[in-house]
Amino acid sequence: MARRKHSEEEHVNLERWLVSYADFITLLFAFFVVMYAISSVNEGKYRVLSESLSEVFKEPQKDHNLGATLEPIQIGQLKKGQDLLGELATSDGSASSEAMTGAAAEDLDAERAELESLADQVETALSPYIQDDLVAVKRHELWVEVEMKSGMFFSSGKADLSKESLPALYRMSEIFRGIDNTIHVEGHTDNVPINTPEFPSNWALSSARAAVVVNQLMSNGIDPRRMAAIGYGEHHPIADNRTEEGRYQNRRVVIVLMSRGAARYKLSSGDRIEELGTSQKPISAGAPITPTGVTKP
Repeated sequence: MARRKHSEEEHVNLERWLVSYADFITLLFAFFVVMYAISSVNEGKYRVLSESLSEVFKEPQKDHNLGATLEPIQIGQLKKGQDLLGELATSDGSASSEAMTGAAAEDLDAERAELESLADQVETALSPYIQDDLVAVKRHELWVEVEMKSGMFFSSGKADLSKESLPALYRMSEIFRGIDNTIHVEGHTDNVPINTPEFPSNWALSSARAAVVVNQLMSNGIDPRRMAAIGYGEHHPIADNRTEEGRYQNRRVVIVLMSRGAARYKLSSGDRIEELGTSQKPISAGAPITPTGVTKP
């Protein structure tokens, strides 16, 4: 009996170190979890919370609404003077969209009035051609069209300007030099096909005619950065191509004076001053038009 008791006392548990090791691993795991949680803080939300707390403690006299809310924390900052809708805000924080609408309406009205005035000037300068049904001035909200029959510009199947067209282009140049609006020159043809070594299609013919008019306007002092030559071929008719009269109407060159708001490329203020400084004195409305040559100022 005594021998068995002595044998049990000599038995030693050699696995007690596993308890300490397991505690160590658990603490190490908890440490890395905490480190990971700290490293993944949402910087935007932390900044918003920090600024909100700073405002509260710096200005305790204000009545801050710290009640519970279901709205999420906004990340980032609003631009000064704007509300959540991106509209201009007044001093008391209310949106002033009516003021914006009023300003835009005033600008649009001023632009329309300017285009109307330019259309009147073009009609006065080209009145002899308008009376002969060679030119038509069309008014739109964002542009003014000066539609000219291609018969007064070019011979059939050609892209060389006639002498009779030079006075009209010169008079328009005198008006256009005093403004900075973008000018589009559009060439149009009828649907009769053309296939020559020089012009393999109506696209090529209409584009070449538009480019020739642009070059003439540039020679008359118009800044080339304001102009574009566009060829539409026969794809934008204004009359029936099945009749001779319709084809005559469709063969045309249209000079489009664009609104500043619709312009893609605009002159800077320095370019505008330089252009106005180099422009010549405009022709008076009553100056005679000589159909065989260019009218000089």
